[in-house]
Amino acid sequence: MSREVLRIGNASGFYGDRFEAMREMLTGGPLDVLTGDYLAELTMLILGRDRLRDSALGYAKTYLRQLEECLGIARERGVKLVSNAGGLAPAALAEEIRELAERLGLDVRVAHVEGDDLLGRGGWGEGVLTANAYLGGEGIAACLRAGADVVVTGRVTDAALVSGAAAAHFGWGPEDHDRLAGAVVAGHILECGTQATGGNYAFFGELAPREGGFGLLRRPGFPLAEIHEDGTSVITKHPGTGGRVDAGTVTAQLLYETAGARYAGPDVTARLDTVRLTEEGPDRVRVAGVRGEAPPPTLKVGLNRLGGHRNEVVFVLTGLDIEAKAEFVKAQMAEAFVKSPPAEVRWELVRTDRPDAPTQETASALLRLVVRDPDQSVVGRPLSAAAVELALASYPGFHLTAPPAKGTPYGVFEAAYTGQETVAHFAVLPDGSRHQVGVPARTLALEEVAEPALPPLPAGLRETRRAPLGLLAGARSGDKGGSANIGVWVREEAAWAWLAATLTVPKLRELLPECAELPVTRHVLPNLRALNFTVEGLLGEGVASQARFDPQAKGLGEWLRARHLDIPVRLLPS
Repeated sequence: MSREVLRIGNASGFYGDRFEAMREMLTGGPLDVLTGDYLAELTMLILGRDRLRDSALGYAKTYLRQLEECLGIARERGVKLVSNAGGLAPAALAEEIRELAERLGLDVRVAHVEGDDLLGRGGWGEGVLTANAYLGGEGIAACLRAGADVVVTGRVTDAALVSGAAAAHFGWGPEDHDRLAGAVVAGHILECGTQATGGNYAFFGELAPREGGFGLLRRPGFPLAEIHEDGTSVITKHPGTGGRVDAGTVTAQLLYETAGARYAGPDVTARLDTVRLTEEGPDRVRVAGVRGEAPPPTLKVGLNRLGGHRNEVVFVLTGLDIEAKAEFVKAQMAEAFVKSPPAEVRWELVRTDRPDAPTQETASALLRLVVRDPDQSVVGRPLSAAAVELALASYPGFHLTAPPAKGTPYGVFEAAYTGQETVAHFAVLPDGSRHQVGVPARTLALEEVAEPALPPLPAGLRETRRAPLGLLAGARSGDKGGSANIGVWVREEAAWAWLAATLTVPKLRELLPECAELPVTRHVLPNLRALNFTVEGLLGEGVASQARFDPQAKGLGEWLRARHLDIPVRLLPS
């Protein structure tokens, strides 16, 4: 392993990502460390329910199956493996890996990080299944410094998988804020796997061959970062793999699930407004200039609890009088709720129908009914029976997309905060000894960064044309608890001056009426020619509550790009 550059790859962006990615990354080219991100807010709830059924569970079982194929390859090539697949049971997963290595006849030193699980502390409220602090990378670094070949963690920040490995390799200390911040930014770019190499990319059509088909974009390769001692990095991928790495794909991932200029973590707060991207060649983007600050004094704690039960029925409305048909069936279903009304009843009419449609499907709209209640019996059989009983007694053409089911439990995510000094963060080293990770010597309370001066509008922009924003701007959106973020960026300076002046909070609310009554914050990132909006409360109580058609706000940015506004003709593509 070269001391001058550390090559860190990623083989998983979520629990359920491409199974073969670990083998692809280990065999596709040089690598020093291979990370895997398996945890999301929803995943922690899934693991919590696993643990309810069997106390021995609580980790990402996929990771163990991947290691059955790949642990020998990693050892042969000298690649360290670092992942958060331990979930709620990092010690149990570490022991499973030791047993696996013994069966395979491999000499593997396994370590794990623990201390994030705060459920036993209590005081989190009723129904809480998981309570986990987001730890930093220092526990990972301690394990690697002690000679670990495999490190598994519970809930750490996604970027900590990379920053911890880099800190161990280069000998960075807790006060090396700029270096740590550079690695945190690299870690954030890698954490979602192929989203950095062309996956889910707004301008995906530009990456596809003009003659048709999608070529190498069909199976984008996973990303890697070449990290240097000063904290700078180059984002790239293995030669010959699909997708593309360029300033656009990296910018899109930088904006994903972030908010303002300060990107806070347990070890360091990275200043996203200092990030500079430079294309150094095909599939090579340098990330430099990142400044770091002392971390905040608190750690985020992710809480998952069962919120109750929900049920859903989707009515199909075909042809004429769509709105009248919808009101008719809503009135009929209201009768079913008289005796035992659910705590929440939501109707949504989705107008997928077209006039004079050439197919029945395109002549049809969908009317979605969602009910919630703490009591499963309220949202179960009464609702299902009421919907089915209308089959011959409602609007003409009555049918459903699927038979109604019994009510199912849903989860609620909530973020809490606790002082860094209240969490006992331990690295359990390969020899079984326990190393307690200290708290940062300096902390800095988070404050919003004032909006920087905006560039002046260039001349020649008076002539406009009504057009979709997406002809000019890319976007990527995602979820953080009940809030959503929308990152929007452009690629030219003139377009940036126009975007910064035009896409204000009132304009965003106008373009996305679902956000009109919600708190919206705009963050300006001039180096990236980007705006990042946080919309509070759009997702209700988080993805597991399924409060919205798109519960993770994955398509929110694409909806914004599809909205029309007056765009200067000079800026539009010819």
